[in-house]
Amino acid sequence: MDSQVARSITIVGGGTAGWMCAAALGHFLGENTRITLVESDAIGTIGVGEATIPQIRMFNQALGIDETDFIRATGATFKLGIEFAGWLRPGHSYLHAFGDVGRDIGLGAFRHFWSRAHRLGLARPLGDYSVNDLAARAGKMHDGAPVTNRNVPQMPHAFHFDAGLYAAYLRRYAQAKGVIREEGLIVAVDRDGASGDVTAVRLDDGRVIDGELFIDCSGLRALLIGDTLGVGFDDWSHLLPANRAVAVPCASAAPLTPYTRSTAHAVGWQWRIPLQHRTGNGRVYCDAFLSDDEATAGLLANLDGAPLADPRVIRFTTGCRQQAWSHNVIAMGLASGFLEPLESTSIHLIQSMIARIMTFGPTCRPAAAVRDTFNRQFADEMARIRDFIVLHYWANERKEPFWQACRNLPLPASLAEKIALFQSAGHLFRDQSDLFSEVGWLQVLVGQGIIPATSHALAEAVSEADLAGWLDTLHALFSREVAAYPTHADYIARHCAAPSPKGLVA
Repeated sequence: MDSQVARSITIVGGGTAGWMCAAALGHFLGENTRITLVESDAIGTIGVGEATIPQIRMFNQALGIDETDFIRATGATFKLGIEFAGWLRPGHSYLHAFGDVGRDIGLGAFRHFWSRAHRLGLARPLGDYSVNDLAARAGKMHDGAPVTNRNVPQMPHAFHFDAGLYAAYLRRYAQAKGVIREEGLIVAVDRDGASGDVTAVRLDDGRVIDGELFIDCSGLRALLIGDTLGVGFDDWSHLLPANRAVAVPCASAAPLTPYTRSTAHAVGWQWRIPLQHRTGNGRVYCDAFLSDDEATAGLLANLDGAPLADPRVIRFTTGCRQQAWSHNVIAMGLASGFLEPLESTSIHLIQSMIARIMTFGPTCRPAAAVRDTFNRQFADEMARIRDFIVLHYWANERKEPFWQACRNLPLPASLAEKIALFQSAGHLFRDQSDLFSEVGWLQVLVGQGIIPATSHALAEAVSEADLAGWLDTLHALFSREVAAYPTHADYIARHCAAPSPKGLVA
């Protein structure tokens, strides 16, 4: 069947996924395509994805969104990385920081020189050679060219923001681009008797909203891709056993840290996401080891400030749809799958799906090869992120039963191979579908206690004195640069302070 460009696209569901999709499609296709978003105020959204990775800046820039305006409107703060506290063992901590670590020498990757120095007792912790790591731990923030030395790498950043405010911000943007919003509860879905394609959704007041291409942003319910089309779901609980989260915001507390914190507990972990007007908190756990009441009590006992709402328990199954694109329906966000927010990938996966839709069309009657390639790319990306998250759980030295069970997880072959390559000789290779770079894998592998047994010959050829001197020079250079930066709180106050919490309007 020949591909056909979709002239009418209907997005089912709002929230972050729906309005990111509507904003992008409205911006790029609005003049030639009717774009409609159907949502009901009676249906809540999950809304725990408040931490992002640097790619979100490319999304906002592509839409022409002013960064300062966006930060003020969403109560955002800056994010330089994620701290993992207690994941290897209680009392231990490391950061998965954005940006480069160290500096390569010719064809020799920095990790080889650092691992040799580490075995010789000459190296500082890996994070001491990362500008982002040093700045995060010092509570500093800077955007732009280096201050002290042009040889210092720039500091990439992402954001912590209020997902509800971001969705509202994009809703205003999308509607200004011509996107039509239809308020109502969907009670039925119509399909073509011959092709099986979805032709329309019916609302509780009798209205019928048609479309040629449908984007399912209905969350965990997966109204179109699951309930209507019956696309199967690959359950990854045997790899990632956590199946519950409890979330609650609390009052802000100083200092305003420029990083997300993930703290391991006896069962699962707790996130801390500092915004200008509040702090987002949640605990991810497995109900086979911890009850909802116990998890809620533990979360409330570990807040920085007074809770601002009642805790909300979210039940989930880790995994993904066997097809993200079936018939004329493309699933996005939680409708396409769920990966716990350990590495802040939820919003990026929405962004990635939008980019994939734009790359492949959007078409409503694709050739089989087009849809198959689309689905394969989606599945590969989800699997690589899954592997990265599994690594955090598997490589631990904790004594609790939950963590002992995690050490016995059956590793996917793709992850086992990556660990073996690194553990033996420090080799890291990035697959085309891998979101995370070699530097990202390096920080987590080392942070979780996996150190290469040998280094590359180029690193072995450097004298111990030269190796130590070069590492000391890098650390001094980066530390001097970070010392020149203002604090995170001062930087926000000077450049992009949000109005008072009452002034932030959804």
